[in-house]
Amino acid sequence: MFSHDPMLYEAFRKDDVFEAPKKLLKAFQVRNFQVAESKVTEVLPKNGSSDYLVLFIHGGAMVAGPGKHHWDSMGYMVKKTGVKFWLMNYPKAPEHKITQIAQNVDAVYAEARKTHAPSQIFLMGDSAGGNLILTLTQRLIKNGEEPPKAIIPITPAVDVTFTNEAIDLLDSRDPILSKKGVTSTAHMSSGGVDLADPMMSPINGSFEKFPKTLMFLAGRDILYPDAKVAAYEMKKAGVPLEVVEETRMIHIWPLMPVMREAKAALNKICDFIRQNSR
Repeated sequence: MFSHDPMLYEAFRKDDVFEAPKKLLKAFQVRNFQVAESKVTEVLPKNGSSDYLVLFIHGGAMVAGPGKHHWDSMGYMVKKTGVKFWLMNYPKAPEHKITQIAQNVDAVYAEARKTHAPSQIFLMGDSAGGNLILTLTQRLIKNGEEPPKAIIPITPAVDVTFTNEAIDLLDSRDPILSKKGVTSTAHMSSGGVDLADPMMSPINGSFEKFPKTLMFLAGRDILYPDAKVAAYEMKKAGVPLEVVEETRMIHIWPLMPVMREAKAALNKICDFIRQNSR
């Protein structure tokens, strides 16, 4: 699907899962609510409540999702951490553009702030979701607001111009993404916003005053070269950053539970959330 231009987003959407699976409904407290044009699903342990919140913004190139792997991974993390999660299903491109998507992200975060201090909120996102949590954090800091407690970008898309020549060397080695298809989805979501604009490519924004960050990178992922540069820029800006870099892994590998490495990565995320929610 990602080897085409335009990218076959309608086929990609066939794996979308919009409702919490039955096993989540059985195991946890689950409720749905609407914020702007986004559906938010809250999941937390049945026998408890949490002062902390993980706002989980899913990937899918901004054209699709969430998928089964998002629900399964979230269920695992809720169980392991005891922390409340919100899975945000935001409006998708090409029907909606980045300005509208960002407005929805801001609205959901504002909703979270009604009941949680920034020091009680984690932001987590994979791929396009990683892009959206980075740009949200940049907007918060630019507007003089306190950033969230911590952020967890998983193989994030940080530069959708795809001008880094190192990407071409990885294009044939990436079994999931293709430069052609991902560039196509970037144009689908841009709505006329320049692809180099920090709203689209957070690598071109500031990382000053960013909170504690746990970032996952994959060596067989076309997003890897730019994410490496972003990690360098974050360290240069003094961000308390831990990078988990697996050169043999593929895009969004921490959310692929059949892999031994994925389970280890999810456990690391759970440890990170627990350690920072005491």
